[in-house]
Amino acid sequence: MAAPLTIPTPDYAGPLLSDVLPAAALAVGAEHILAPEAVARAQRIAPDASARTAVVVLIDGLGSRLLRRRAAHTPFLRSLLPDETLLSAGFPSTTANSLSSLATGMLPGAHGVMGYTLLDPERDEVFNQLTGSDHVDGRLWVPDATLFDRLIAGGIDAVNLGEPKFDGRGLNRGSMRGARFRGSRTLDERVDHALEALRAPGQRIVYLYWGALDKNGHVHGVDSWEWLEELERVDGSLRRLAAALPHDAVMAVTADHGMIDVPHETRLDLAEHPAHRDLLRAVGGEPRATHLYAREGATADALAAFRALVGERGTVLARAEAVGAGLFGPVRDRNLPRIGDLVVIGEPGFGIVDSENDSPAALSLLGHHGGVTADELEIPLLLLNG
Repeated sequence: MAAPLTIPTPDYAGPLLSDVLPAAALAVGAEHILAPEAVARAQRIAPDASARTAVVVLIDGLGSRLLRRRAAHTPFLRSLLPDETLLSAGFPSTTANSLSSLATGMLPGAHGVMGYTLLDPERDEVFNQLTGSDHVDGRLWVPDATLFDRLIAGGIDAVNLGEPKFDGRGLNRGSMRGARFRGSRTLDERVDHALEALRAPGQRIVYLYWGALDKNGHVHGVDSWEWLEELERVDGSLRRLAAALPHDAVMAVTADHGMIDVPHETRLDLAEHPAHRDLLRAVGGEPRATHLYAREGATADALAAFRALVGERGTVLARAEAVGAGLFGPVRDRNLPRIGDLVVIGEPGFGIVDSENDSPAALSLLGHHGGVTADELEIPLLLLNG
């Protein structure tokens, strides 16, 4: 008998990260690029004022609960918190999935980027969803038109401000393609580029991504001074962006997920359990939301073995259970094989690593996300009119 599902799932009926770009489209008069259902969802969170341009700022790792706990250090963001709209990230609560939902307006099971690393069923090889693979064309991996594609086709300019190393590769070639890309290395440069785009003639949506907060959380933990210092820098830069916002622009600040710390001593290392590892042909996902791909004919044995091994530290689901529970939203048939035969979701403080295959840098990380705790799933939407 299948184990009962006792974990929370994302509230896909409520406001979502995937509604943010459609809401920005409504603000700049681009309702025509959206399906009626998307319009109805976006209207619930759209800015009150109409605008010529909009900037959507996504701060990687800025969970709503983390922000509220550290609000004393963020005078600008704190000033917007009374009017915060609470959004939910999808499952897993991780960057590749969330940015794909943001840029496509789709739920995870529809766009198919359902983890940090996933199995390509055609090649039977796991690859990184953020950086992509030389063997997988991102335009085919996520074949639907993105919201950026639709904006450009509908006569609305779209600009993507991000890391130069991601120009034309990984997510920017797949689920985030379509916008004009402009790279920069500092947040202040990125703010300057956003203001330049917002002031230029024409209707436009600008997307600004910043990842250093997430990096500091991974490396040092969310209770570290390094994380807090970066949060203060982010607050100052966004205050400057808001102060210079043109009168006919709107600004939205959001995130892709939150984060929790996973102490190294509470992790499960697959390398220490060779009998269990031998039941698997591949491992994907991330420590807090792990895709386990079983060897042919070994799924039932792997399910029983990993449920016994993980115990109360997490929930181990067969693929059909995870899909049936709605963790990914409705899943397209073509995307089903990308999901692990087993999906392991950690309780707070628990994660799965594999010291035989993970890099030393990955094994050293303290902060993680991907799971279904409120600290990981709940993200803010903060709006400001120019």
